[in-house]
Amino acid sequence: MTERDLPFNQLVLASGNAKKITELQSMLGDRVEVVPQGRFVAEEAEETGLTFVENALIKARHAARASGLPALADDSGLAVDALGGAPGIYSARYAGGAGDQANNAKLLEALSGVPEAQRTARFISVLVLLRHAEDPTPIICEGVWEGRILEAPRGENGFGYDPLFWVPECECSSAELDAATKNRLSHRGRAMALLHQRLGLA
Repeated sequence: MTERDLPFNQLVLASGNAKKITELQSMLGDRVEVVPQGRFVAEEAEETGLTFVENALIKARHAARASGLPALADDSGLAVDALGGAPGIYSARYAGGAGDQANNAKLLEALSGVPEAQRTARFISVLVLLRHAEDPTPIICEGVWEGRILEAPRGENGFGYDPLFWVPECECSSAELDAATKNRLSHRGRAMALLHQRLGLA
């Protein structure tokens, strides 16, 4: 797929997360208008997949079908080594859908007593782009961001697990980074850079 193949001035984002929409819009730049899927359909897709790739495909197909537009979906999460890769694909609903603060509290409880050297983790993002709901050749791009989990939250920026994710190269938490730096370093930023290359937008 190239930029010429796609009516790429508008793209539906398969998410109702306002912060994620803002983040992805800033990564895509002015050439593309990111439209939230809530403009076309109230309910979000049921994430029945067992991997980030499966769930991203489900979400992109749902958004493309509802909108009639090309669709971009991100499925992302945090994989903690000491927890066998959890919370993984269940990151957003780790605490039963109670929100970021509850998710962070549950993660800290699960890692209680785990020493710093064993608190290694990574953010993973899989972006899927479909030209239409039945697109047989989706673009799939993955980004990984290595770090570790802090013992207490730090910083006020970002969302999700950002306050607990230590970024070694910056010696701060993800929530202490400014938006531009985070977008350059993050799992989602890395996946988006690959997408730009695949589309000839880089």
